[in-house]
Order: sequence, then structure tokens, then C-alpha cells
Amino acid sequence: MPSDGPSDARARGPLWSEPGSLLEHVAVAVFGIDDDNRICYWGPGARDLFGYHAAEALAEPGALLLPAPPGGGPDACARMAERGRTLGYWRGRLQAAHRDGTVLDCGFRAFPVTGVGGNSVVMALASRGDELDRVKTNLAFLDSLFETCPIGLAMFDEELRYLHLNQALADMNGLPIEEHLGRRLAEIMITSDGGEYERMLRAVVAEGKPVAGVRVGMRTRGHPDRDKVLSVSFFPLTQAVGTRQGVGGLLVDVTDREQAIVEATATRQRLALLNRASARIGTTLDVQVTAQELVEAAVPDFADAAVVELVEWKDEHAAFDPALPVDTHRIAHGTVLPPPATELVSGLEAVHYPPGSAIHRMLRTGRPLCVPVNQEFMARTMLSASRARLLADSGLACLLLAPLIARGTVQGIAVFGRSAARPTFTEQDLGLAGELASRAALCLDNARLYSRERNIALTLQRALLPTSLVTGPHLHLAHRYLPGSRVTEVGGDWYDVISLPGGRVALVVGDVMGHGVSAAAAMGRLRIAAKALARHDQEPDELLTELDQCAEEAGIELATCLYIRYDPATGGTRIASAGHPPPLVRHPDGRVRLIDDVLGVPLGVGGCPFRTTELELPDAALLVLYTDGLIEARGHDIDEGLDALRTEVAQVPESLEDTADRILARLVPSSPTDDTVLLLARVHRAER
Repeated sequence: MPSDGPSDARARGPLWSEPGSLLEHVAVAVFGIDDDNRICYWGPGARDLFGYHAAEALAEPGALLLPAPPGGGPDACARMAERGRTLGYWRGRLQAAHRDGTVLDCGFRAFPVTGVGGNSVVMALASRGDELDRVKTNLAFLDSLFETCPIGLAMFDEELRYLHLNQALADMNGLPIEEHLGRRLAEIMITSDGGEYERMLRAVVAEGKPVAGVRVGMRTRGHPDRDKVLSVSFFPLTQAVGTRQGVGGLLVDVTDREQAIVEATATRQRLALLNRASARIGTTLDVQVTAQELVEAAVPDFADAAVVELVEWKDEHAAFDPALPVDTHRIAHGTVLPPPATELVSGLEAVHYPPGSAIHRMLRTGRPLCVPVNQEFMARTMLSASRARLLADSGLACLLLAPLIARGTVQGIAVFGRSAARPTFTEQDLGLAGELASRAALCLDNARLYSRERNIALTLQRALLPTSLVTGPHLHLAHRYLPGSRVTEVGGDWYDVISLPGGRVALVVGDVMGHGVSAAAAMGRLRIAAKALARHDQEPDELLTELDQCAEEAGIELATCLYIRYDPATGGTRIASAGHPPPLVRHPDGRVRLIDDVLGVPLGVGGCPFRTTELELPDAALLVLYTDGLIEARGHDIDEGLDALRTEVAQVPESLEDTADRILARLVPSSPTDDTVLLLARVHRAER
């Protein structure tokens, strides 16, 4: 940088500083001295520092720049050159002369190099002393600042990798300085702000706008169990020539002053977890699905691993006896840890806990319990040596045991585990686990009660449905009943085949609206009534009229019924319907006809007449009777279901059993929302 002599603004004082990096403002003069102590090289910086152009300085004695002392003897330039030759490198402060006569205090560096033809040349570097003093002062200040400042200081490159930091920040993060250098910010800091902290720093790099006094809640890899609040300020670093831009920062730990923020952050996190769990747990009335939802709500937000086990009580209403062992059945599990943790949580569905175990301690109090994974726990709780080894090698450091209690009954237990990389469970975590367990237990109990009622209804329905149907030479049958999936209630679907006088036969299919035990019981009453009425050999419309009265008397508000009477002697078939899906007839030539001209109104409505329609069925015709579960599906129109059924019925005839299986496989989803009845009847005319 050119110099204007002592009036230069840079002479204002050793502590004055300019914007930009420190060394950018220190001018360096380069010149060479030959064996005769004459100037043989003159750089642009030398011109700026001493005021001479190259033509004025080259070949001149070095005394032009460094005159001899007043008392005589070798000039200072000759002495500097000699020391450079003999010592190999010399540095010092000398008084130099400017072209205008001004005396300059300069710092010099001198060292020999080999010139053209093997001649020795001493290269000299010179800078103004006041500029060097300013740089030294600033560097000393920075060194002292980094070493002694109680505030965390850091420098990052543009990729947010640590370039430099002080001991205060290293202590704050709980890691040595060396473990920071070269690592990204995200590898040291643990935040729960969705990346907002890192985006803020990247904006400083990209836009060059500083941020000051921003409060940030976080944890660090060195202190993963401590919530902290930092007040941070960041600013862009000056981009010197050949360097990459970065970020400088000041970080102050204000956790003590901002403890309320820490507690509020933790509370928000717990509430957020509870809200997510409330939305995820209990979406179905299936015990295993509900248990797995609890596991998925807890892992990994709350724990590194979790299992749910149902307790197998001999008498669920008896008081808990700590002197007896506890047997459980594991129904859900999950972990983010690698093997052997995955093997530990997923295996061993049946679990046995001896008296004196941690499970007994937890059940005795009815409150969540935190236990360390140590030899005492494994000796008292883990009877299997192989399971104990898996637990010891799993990486889990502590477990939180929570009882699943609903309506005064212990449904099971939930076990949450954390590795050593995460903080141990706190009192607040025990409370959160209790909330999670309480909500899950109620959902599990609802699912258990529903499963019990569903099993009762299903047992009742199967007991009321026929185990075998009337067969004969004139009627070949295949019949199927499929209850809804585990997450739907049993419906009131039913069917029957009834022998009538004169060799005739009646086929009946019905569906009581509703679900559960009441629907199954109503179905049984209608089936028995229909069978009794059919044996009086009434016309189909008359039978439905009387069955409608029975439904009203029994308090059955809505039910459908299809009644078909077939005479094998003539092929005559009489049909009446009370709001039931219409039957299909497949003719021997492959034509499929939908009999939809006698739909009628459902039973239980009352006051509406029914009518009978008649058709003649050819030999080997196939009658297809069904309930709405076969053709109705969520998201599909009923006409689509009917078209699909017609397509299946129209295919090349197989055995009736194979045809029934194919129709159900193609039309009924894997998790049906309703019961399904399918009755196939191939009719044959009697020989005359």
C-alpha cells in the first residue's frame, strides 16, 4: 500500500484499526542487495515504502536506504546484508531514510538467495514499524481474547465447519477443541427447531447480514443430557484474497437466566408427544394394532426402544400378589438401535417375571418406575441367561416400566428403553410415560372388551347359522360366510335352505342391519321364523308379509330378506324380496341375468306390500344369492360391485366350491368392512 510519510492517517496510533483482515493493511517492501552491497532488485512495495522509483534505486549503495551511523563505520544496510549471509536469516528494527528525507522506523527481514551465475544476493523485506506494531497489538488482543474470554467464540467456514474456537466454547459444548475442528455445526449441536438455527447461520454466509442476541435452546453432543439456552450473535468474516467466506460467532450461555425457556421447551416437547400419541393410539379396536401404535408413538421421540406386553392373569379381578410370578405376552415392539437390540425386543413373545423383579415393584405401586440396566436388574428380572446377555449388549442403559391400567385392571406393561447416548429418564419423563400408558391402556381395554363382545357375537352367529344345508339330486349347493375383519363388528347376515312339501325347496338369504350381539340375536330370530313360515308352504310374498310382522314385534327396525322357492318338477321358481340385493342366474349357455324386478322394502318398515315374481329355470342353471358385503366396498359404487360379480359368474363353470372360493377371493378385500354371505345353487330338473 503506498505511503505518504508521517502525515499518513495510519500514523494516528498503534491501536487504530481499519476494516478488513489485519495483514491486508501492512505494506511490504522487497529489495535485493548484491555482494557489493548495492541494490540489485527493487519491488513495487519498495517504491511505495521508500519513495524511489526503480531507475533511481537500482545499482545504488544500500546506504541510500540505511545510512551509516553518525560516528562512521559500515552503513546499516551493509551490516544487515552481512548478518543475513552469515546467519542465514536475520530480523530486526532499523531507521530507514525516505526519498523526501523523512526517517522511517521499519522492521526488516534479510536472508540470502543464489542469484544468476551463482552470485549471492541478500533479499530484504521491510515494513513500517507502526503498522507492524498495530498488527502485533491486534493479534495479541485476539490471542488473549480467545484464551481468556469467558464468552464462547467460534469461526466457521462457509459449510459451517469449525475453523477456530476458544476454550470457553469447548467447555460449553463439553468436547475438546480438537474434536470440534473440521466438524460441522450439526455434528456438535442438538436442536429441536427443525433446522432453523443452521438456516440462520447459512443466511449470514449467503447474505452477509449479521444477527445479534438470538436466543436458541439446544443440547450438545458433549452434554446430551443438559438443556441449554444460548444467546448467539453471528457476523460474516471478511473474505481475504484466496480464502473462502465464513462466519464468526459469539455464544453466551444464559441457561440459568432462561430456565423458564428450558422448562417451557421441554413441556412443549412433552405436550407435542402426547398430542401425537393421542392422534396415533387407538385408531382401531384391535389390541395388537393399538399396542404397536403406542410403540411407534414413543420410538424414537421418547425412547430408543419399546415393547408392550399383556399380562396373563388367572383372575383379572383378583388383587395383585407380589409373591406370585407374572406372566406376560409380548404383542408389540420397536427400536432404532442396531442388533442385538432388535433381537432383544422382537423375540420371546411369552415372558415370565419372578417374584421380586422390577416388574413386581412397578405393579405393587401402580406407578411408572425407572431402573438402570445393571447386574442387579438382570439377576432379579431376567431369568434367561441368553436374554440377559442380549440386554447387556443391546446398548440400553436404563428402562422405564409403566403399568397399563384401565378401569381398575392392569392390562399389561409398557417398557421404554434409552441408550447411554441419551439422558436418563427424569421425573417429568415418568409423568409423561404415565400419561402415555394411561391413554394406551384405555384404548387397549376398549379393544379387549370389543374383541370379547365380537367373539361372543361371532360364536352366537355361527351357532345360529346352519352347519349343513339340505341337498338332493335336484339341488347342488356351495355356501360361504365370512365375518368382517378384526376391526369391524360382526353383522347380522344369514342364509338357509329349507325342504318344502312336494319335493320343492326354498332358499333364503337375509341381513339384519346393525352389528354385534344384538344383530346376531335378531338374525337368529328371523332365521327361525322364516324356517317355520316356509314349512306352511306359503307364497313368497305372503311369507315376507308375516316375517315383516315378526320383525316389528321383535323390535327389529331394519332387515333385508330374499326368498326363493324352486320346484324341480317344472323348473318354476318364485321369488320375493324385502329390500335385499337381487339374485343372479347363470344360464347353461353362459348368459347371466340379474333378477331385479322385485326389490321391495326392508323388513321392519311395515305397511308396504310385497309381491312375487315367477320365472322358469332351465336344467343346470346356477342361482347366485349373496349379501351386500360382497358387492359394496368403500370408495366403489354398488353398480361396480354388481358388474364385477356378473363377470365372475359368467366365467367358464368350475365346481361350485371352486367358484365360491374364486368369487370371494376376487371381490372381498383383505380387511372387509362388513360380513359376507354367498350361496350358490345349481338346479336340476326332475325327470318325468
